Amino acid sequence: MHDIPIFLEDFLNYLDTIKGKSKNTIREYYYDLRTFLRYLKIRYRLVPNDIEFDEIDVSDFDSNIMKKVTLQDLFSYISFVDKQRNNSSTTRARKVASIKSFFRYLHSIVNLIDENPAVNLETPKLSSKHPSYLTLNESLELLNNIKGQYPERDYAILMLFLNCGLRISELVSIDIDRIKDDTLTVTGKGDKERTIYLNESCIYAINEYLKIRPKSNIKDPKALFLSKRKNRLSVRAVQHLVKKHLGEAGLDTEKISTHKLRHTAATLMYKHGNVDIRALQQILGHTSVSTTQIYTHLDDDKLRQAVKSNPLSKNTKK
Repeated sequence: MHDIPIFLEDFLNYLDTIKGKSKNTIREYYYDLRTFLRYLKIRYRLVPNDIEFDEIDVSDFDSNIMKKVTLQDLFSYISFVDKQRNNSSTTRARKVASIKSFFRYLHSIVNLIDENPAVNLETPKLSSKHPSYLTLNESLELLNNIKGQYPERDYAILMLFLNCGLRISELVSIDIDRIKDDTLTVTGKGDKERTIYLNESCIYAINEYLKIRPKSNIKDPKALFLSKRKNRLSVRAVQHLVKKHLGEAGLDTEKISTHKLRHTAATLMYKHGNVDIRALQQILGHTSVSTTQIYTHLDDDKLRQAVKSNPLSKNTKK
């Protein structure tokens, strides 16, 4: 990370060694705060007007400038990523969290600034829309239309997404020795381990893939899912193959992504499996049950049936 100033690099090291944040979380902080420093260079007229945003160098950023940052600057930045970079409310909320944590560190931990301008920075209101997901029939259509060079591997990947609700980072990090009978141990957010229980379909799909999985010259012998070059399958490769199979099944590749398959698994378990929300929270690895509650949305038929089940539903005047 030689493209950022030392005071930001020190903050990221603090998150790693003191706060114990995961590599993925630290990477998000790195991107978010580098973007923020680039914006400050524009706002404070420290770069030419015609420079490309992503080409702005912040490695020489003077730490004294951080003492000048105001709440108005922060609001202006959030407006910028909204209107100029089309960030969603969720992404903007993450950027606000990054900024608040960064300025708390600068003010309270290393005393680099006298005042914390982010104390009153509000988090953008998040959209309350229900998450997109595949219906049961669409899920079956996806699984029944897997073609290509690696059908066994891709089938096993999609089965794990649709049955277990794995995050993509969890799926690509699966090691063979972490599978024991009907259990799979994965490392989720914050490097927290959790146990996933595999159903019959997942066990079958994994075993069928293992029959044809390469046995020699493997770059990472422990990796369950391998690429054409026998490396551990990357996040980008999984995103590509999921999009490919969605398209071949005639499903909306703009609306559905790998993360939407996680939504699908959660929704199917809740709607068709009568899974308790606390059990669903544990399966998905959510720290708070409030996060899990977005999957408890009910369709119109269930709402209609709920009203009809009211014991007063047939009490009509005659």
